[in-house]
Amino acid sequence: MNKKERLVAAIEHGTVIDHIPADKTYEVASLLGLFNLKTPVTIGINYPSQKVGNKGIIKVSDKFFTDDEISRLSVVSPKVILSIIRDYEVVEKKTVETPNEIIGIVKCNNPKCITNNEPMATHFHVEGNTLTCHYCEKEQDINKVELV
Repeated sequence: MNKKERLVAAIEHGTVIDHIPADKTYEVASLLGLFNLKTPVTIGINYPSQKVGNKGIIKVSDKFFTDDEISRLSVVSPKVILSIIRDYEVVEKKTVETPNEIIGIVKCNNPKCITNNEPMATHFHVEGNTLTCHYCEKEQDINKVELV
């Protein structure tokens, strides 16, 4: 796309999160704590996208995310594209993938699970769209999880 045609203003340094399903955009922003930042954050929704129908895009100035933050993002919206921007240019681009293990991000839906009764982090093994609790072996659909 021609830089003059951009629908959202360019940023000098920071991260662009693109190809977010439109209905997940605010959840992604909340999950990453973007409403508490002091740097400029641009959130756009319902942009046309050939990949996901309507998409959301988030531009965060002067912020580069940790691997832990990106892992959290993968649970809510896998396959989004992260672009690292320096001096108005994309210096790195990567597709967010769901890791093989998710620790401390998702709540176990088994009320008897030790993680719901003791102060400890949840731990899930990921296979496709199925999360299996490391402790009680209860399975749940990644698209229907509750975040910690």
